[in-house]
Amino acid sequence: MQFHKTFIQLLLLCLPFSSICLAQTTPVSLTPAIERQFTKIESDILSAAGAMPADKFYFSPEELHIKNSDFKGVRTFAGQIMHLATDNMLIWSAITGDSVRTDIEDVNGPKSITTKKDIIEYLKNSFAVGRKAIAAITDKNAMDMIQFRWRKLSKLDLAFYALTHANEHYGQMAVYLRMCGIIPPPTINEK
Repeated sequence: MQFHKTFIQLLLLCLPFSSICLAQTTPVSLTPAIERQFTKIESDILSAAGAMPADKFYFSPEELHIKNSDFKGVRTFAGQIMHLATDNMLIWSAITGDSVRTDIEDVNGPKSITTKKDIIEYLKNSFAVGRKAIAAITDKNAMDMIQFRWRKLSKLDLAFYALTHANEHYGQMAVYLRMCGIIPPPTINEK
């Protein structure tokens, strides 16, 4: 009886320390951190794309003729989305090794996609490719070098590039929305 009592006391004494030891040996994955950033950016971009009315989807600041500005030849709102979605496809597919659509001729996407509905669907598909790529990045392969355009980058570098690039275009989309008198939905949601 005394042995059992001593054993239980010893077990209870060691229990808090075992969780510390287990926590140190449990592998930590990069994937959840990448997914958190991706989910936020995806949400911001999709809500911004949805907020622009169809009749203003091809808006460009060039139309405003702002004195001392230089918006000549900048992408339209729809052009921003098509470029972003296309680069998403190209970047994330480089990570997965999957081939891309055959109708992608350049970074501005397929010329056949022109309506707001189809452009947003294309954008959503690009994010699906991103989710697949993120799921494929592991602690063991994150630093594997892959060819992308004119250089070799690690899968992790390419994932960060995709996230940064998407965030840059969200910033441009937010400005375009405001130029059209629309408050970007993520801004409304954060207030």
